[in-house]
Amino acid sequence: MVTVMLGQKLGGRYQILKYLGEGTFGVTFVAEDMQRPRNPKCVVKQFKAKAIDPYTLREAQRLFDQEAEMLETLGKHDQIPSLLAHLDENQEFYLVQEFIEGHDLSAELPLGKQLSEADVIEILEHILEVLAFVHQHEIIHRDIKPSNIRRRQDGKIVLIDFGAVKQISTQVINSQGQTSFTVAIGTPGYMPSEQANRHPQFSSDVYAVGMIGIQALTGIFPLHLPKDSQGEVVWQNQARVSQQLADFIDKMVRYDFRQRYYSASEALQALRAIAPSGTKIHNKTTAISGTSRVTATTQTQPERSPNKFMIGLAIAALLAISIAYWYLIHPSKPPLPPENFLTYGNSSLGIKIKYPQSWERRDIDNPITGEQVAFVSPKQSNADKFQEKLTISVEDFSGTLEDFSDTSTKDITRHLVKAEIQKPGDTILANKSAYKLIYTGKDGENNLKSMQIFTLRGDKAYVITYTAAIDNYDDFIQTAETMIKSFEIQ
Repeated sequence: MVTVMLGQKLGGRYQILKYLGEGTFGVTFVAEDMQRPRNPKCVVKQFKAKAIDPYTLREAQRLFDQEAEMLETLGKHDQIPSLLAHLDENQEFYLVQEFIEGHDLSAELPLGKQLSEADVIEILEHILEVLAFVHQHEIIHRDIKPSNIRRRQDGKIVLIDFGAVKQISTQVINSQGQTSFTVAIGTPGYMPSEQANRHPQFSSDVYAVGMIGIQALTGIFPLHLPKDSQGEVVWQNQARVSQQLADFIDKMVRYDFRQRYYSASEALQALRAIAPSGTKIHNKTTAISGTSRVTATTQTQPERSPNKFMIGLAIAALLAISIAYWYLIHPSKPPLPPENFLTYGNSSLGIKIKYPQSWERRDIDNPITGEQVAFVSPKQSNADKFQEKLTISVEDFSGTLEDFSDTSTKDITRHLVKAEIQKPGDTILANKSAYKLIYTGKDGENNLKSMQIFTLRGDKAYVITYTAAIDNYDDFIQTAETMIKSFEIQ
């Protein structure tokens, strides 16, 4: 099949030049774009559907178009390859993407070679920066590993080979037209247990980045590292590493995905607390088989022009005066910038809600608690130990609002220390009669205040809970109320 493809021209435009590699999901080639000046190189990825029956092909076509649209969006980032075309010919599917000149990260992580802590921090930060963009678009990469991270000739890393599109090659369709997948997508050593069980999370990508960090610090391939009786990776005895960085990476690679950083954005924020952004890392490079790689770093304070400094100082002073005046006339309400709202929808549960674009969405889908999704406010400062959040739960329940209120009250007193609960009040949720509970209590080190609103429909209870540190409860209460008013049950 590979030999047949060489020399062929896809879509009358992309001429296959060279075979790059083959895996479980298809074949990759280098091609030339014959319709652009100088015929620039591009990468062609060929995918085959698992079966060729009409159901499978129709679903494969839908999935392929959907994933191509996703890659089109992601490709707008400077460090993700641009999607040039997506084609289907003879019941096979092809992606054409930008060719990235450079080398992959495997060249910088040879077995037995231990990188310095500064180099590892830099690599982790650069990967997490790009991955944060991916997660912000509600996409899980699913195949983070050194060979899928390329070091471009300008020194920047580029994230390639998104695993989601590989579903085309692994799906099967049953007689009812339902889609399932035959294998987990990912690479052993970098793939955590929940992903191996075909339930990937954003934190699954975080795990893979953490394993790259461990590989860089120890010089050991991830599959060769031992694990303890709890499934945790044992690696610190093989590395020269500060306790701060070791603790950070340990949290990235926890066996239980709920104990990891939830997303790349959260991990990046924690990493920058270890390596302050007030310093810049300048790369020195040495040759590796005709390419370049980071071998040493120096840290210097960023230079600032005196004129720019004075202008910045003046702007800061005006801003401070404006904020002070705002507080003077609105002492209890801190100024918040206007928000753009996005829409979250869950068709299987028939719910919709609008949430601020600046808030992080976390899909939960916990069958035990009924929690479906949480929206988390942006961190206001490094001293902000508890970020405000609004959570939606949908639970099976047969009874009245009073019955559910009693159940909720018992649950609150069971989970919070020194819980104080106001008498429930009548309200409206999704144009239906509802109850509102406001309560306070201590959870661990945090003194919290919450507002819970719930209604019933059929045999389901729909619950929205806004929670904040007790002193910061009012900061986003208006935003939470706006979100609650937008909630719909369809």
